[in-house]
Amino acid sequence: MTDLKSIPYHSPNIVTRKTGTEYVLVPIANNIADMNSVFTLNETGAFIWELIDGKRNLEEIINRVTEEYEVDAESASKDVLSFVKEMSNYLIINS
Repeated sequence: MTDLKSIPYHSPNIVTRKTGTEYVLVPIANNIADMNSVFTLNETGAFIWELIDGKRNLEEIINRVTEEYEVDAESASKDVLSFVKEMSNYLIINS
């Protein structure tokens, strides 16, 4: 399991664009956008993405999600950790 004191941060190889309440994430390799690997984040994913700033640890992010969406800590923890794991698998988030 991921350590809740881990501080995730965005990969420098990702370009982001906010469109309304969503984010579009585009991986960059050798200064070229990989349009076959574009990710779109929904409102909740976008909220978590904004909290991942290289300063907050996972515990703080989970607490903010719990407050923002009025969900229990267990659900927020499951969602945040799943998001971070998936984004880490695609090298979009580092910790």
